Amino acid sequence: MYDKDALMELIREKSLRLGDFTLASGKKSTYYMDCKQVTLDPEGSRLIGEGILELMTQGEMPDAVGGMSIGADPITSAIVTMSAVAGNPVRGFMVRKESKGHGTNQYIEGPVQPGERVVIVEDVVTTGGSSLLAIERAEVFGLKVERVIAIIDRMEGGREAFEKAGYPLATLLTIRDFGIEPPT
Repeated sequence: MYDKDALMELIREKSLRLGDFTLASGKKSTYYMDCKQVTLDPEGSRLIGEGILELMTQGEMPDAVGGMSIGADPITSAIVTMSAVAGNPVRGFMVRKESKGHGTNQYIEGPVQPGERVVIVEDVVTTGGSSLLAIERAEVFGLKVERVIAIIDRMEGGREAFEKAGYPLATLLTIRDFGIEPPT
């Protein structure tokens, strides 16, 4: 069973940093969420896997989950593992930032086939840019992206970008859960 309070405490302890930062989106921020400190932690991985699996079971389970490497890889692994533990297995896949340049030369890696229904996962959503690119690459491969699930929504336009593109966003947490207000 997902423990939201335990995940929040772990993120406060290992991931949340205050200061001046430039985000992947290019935006400036007074805080940074280094979620790899939590997604690669044994307890954090379990909590994230349980939490996202719980969100996924509120609807029809997808055939697979995945997202943009490298940030989504430990999230995908946590969900795949916890889905097997729960007796409701779901497969995982990875979306490469760049094609290998050899072999199949594709962006999608993993046991998925065109036509399968998938969920894109992400650690922190700001503008949604990396997940929108993952969606584009998944759809070019032939996957049917149903929605996006993230650990944290920074509440800086990502949800709106996904909705505009036709993809609902669900998150385990928002930045407000940490007492931080998004910029206006």
